[in-house]
Amino acid sequence: MRPRRPRMKFLSYSPDQIELLPPSAREVLGEDHLCFFVRRVVARLNLSAIEQAYSEEGQPGYHPALLVSVWLYAYALGITSARRLEQRIREDLAFRYLAAGAQPDFWTLNAFRRRHPKALNDLFTQVLELARTAGLGRLGHVAIDSTRVKANASPNRTETVEKLRTERARIRRRIRRWQQACNADDPNEQAGWTLEADRRQALEQRLAEIPARLQELRKSPVKRPSTTDPDSRFLRMRQGFVLGYTAMLAASEDQLIVEQRVSQEGTDSAALLPTLEGVKQRCGETPRQVSADSGFFALEPLEKLEQQQLDAYVPDPNLARVLNRGGRLHHRAKHPVHRRMRHKLRSRSGRAIYGRRKALIEPIFGVLKEQRGMRSFRLRGLVKVGIELTFATTAYNLTRLWRMVPNWGRRP
Repeated sequence: MRPRRPRMKFLSYSPDQIELLPPSAREVLGEDHLCFFVRRVVARLNLSAIEQAYSEEGQPGYHPALLVSVWLYAYALGITSARRLEQRIREDLAFRYLAAGAQPDFWTLNAFRRRHPKALNDLFTQVLELARTAGLGRLGHVAIDSTRVKANASPNRTETVEKLRTERARIRRRIRRWQQACNADDPNEQAGWTLEADRRQALEQRLAEIPARLQELRKSPVKRPSTTDPDSRFLRMRQGFVLGYTAMLAASEDQLIVEQRVSQEGTDSAALLPTLEGVKQRCGETPRQVSADSGFFALEPLEKLEQQQLDAYVPDPNLARVLNRGGRLHHRAKHPVHRRMRHKLRSRSGRAIYGRRKALIEPIFGVLKEQRGMRSFRLRGLVKVGIELTFATTAYNLTRLWRMVPNWGRRP
């Protein structure tokens, strides 16, 4: 007789069971969950600039605090799609808590993100101020760097002088054949060559626009503008030239983002002073030290920083190669500012200070691009991709504050 198999013990499982009282979100998620921290932070923000953009007429809309909360929490989790956010609000308990049971659709979520560029940029400053009042964002040493982010545009959908000339010739041939069909004695001689009035008008309008567009292209420094996202530019990345934007960040000693901006420039040499000015405007003070990679090297900005008595560590490309890989310098510095910068960076203390740059700024780019999906933008246009970067950097600072001061804003 086979031995009787012992009966296994399991907890009861009944997914269709209806609870008499719905559980509290705090009981399920725990008091230290990020969504409750987001709620406490948003409750401290001044949203009057967003509220004033709406009218008293018509149907009432969703509260700005709701939309700001769900978007900040979404970017903290790497969710940048409005459709995916709509799905998570329906299914995820943390999102349902932040939405207070409401279910805004993707159109409402996306329209809110596009509508308030200045107000959302101000929210980044407000969150930064809250973090600085909590003891973060020390400006003893600020590291500046940039990264290329792909645009939501195809590299094949571009305009060039050759493409416009080819398009103009094609439209002229089509209109000419239609005119020949209309003038033919035999109506069946060129059967099939008919153009509807709307289509013919569109072709004639496009034909009239091409000369002005050709003249603009000849004068413009951008030789291959994108037709999908005209604000994007071809930028050099590891995989070659791609359509995208340049995201500039400045990080404090404790890896808090103290400045963020998006540009169309392919080089960073002119971005050092504007980035430092942005840090001063947002934080109300100037850092004591600043470091940046060789892409930001330019004599004129460094000379101005010396006049402001700001201790800068920005190597030229030749010196950066020596600092990173070793070897000898092949080009002598002729300008006095250049010579002083090389002397400072080749000293033991200068190498140590410049070596902090990677440890401060590079992990932030790693989090934003690898964990939170910022390798490419979803929106199009310089202003709209700036909104995306603002949400991403604000969410990063918010999670940084949550990690460093988890009990911030909690009532005793």
